[in-house]
Amino acid sequence: MTTRSVCHATFSIERTYDASPARVYAAFADPEIKSRWFGGPPEWTRAEHVMDFRVGGRELERGGPPDGPEHRFDARYHEIVPNERIVFAYDMYVGDTQLSVSLSTVELAPEGDRTRLVFTEQGAFFDGHEDPALREEGFRELLEAIAPVVEHQAIGHV
Repeated sequence: MTTRSVCHATFSIERTYDASPARVYAAFADPEIKSRWFGGPPEWTRAEHVMDFRVGGRELERGGPPDGPEHRFDARYHEIVPNERIVFAYDMYVGDTQLSVSLSTVELAPEGDRTRLVFTEQGAFFDGHEDPALREEGFRELLEAIAPVVEHQAIGHV
């Protein structure tokens, strides 16, 4: 019989962007803009990205290293307050192995002409398949990847 385990972990990451809350919010809400920063390392392939950004909507991102295995992010949006807050729950898989289930909150607040983002994740990590510290590191990298998108790139109507 296989021994099963669960590790509960919570982390928060704060980041300030030289952009308005509307621009930072758009980086999460608009599928085209989100595709510029959300995903794996540059050498990974993206098999699928489907996003229905609304309360009750789903987001699915599949991809991974060229030689596999596939990584899958499967999320559902629970609360959306435009330009202020996004709450979603998601499952992470590598191949058929479920790594975790997490509840994540993105909070946006103006600081003058800048935006302070606080990302908080509460996760249940299964059977030692992933170290929660690695998840936190991965989200730090993703939140850094937003900066050039919202601070320097044209993003349309925002």
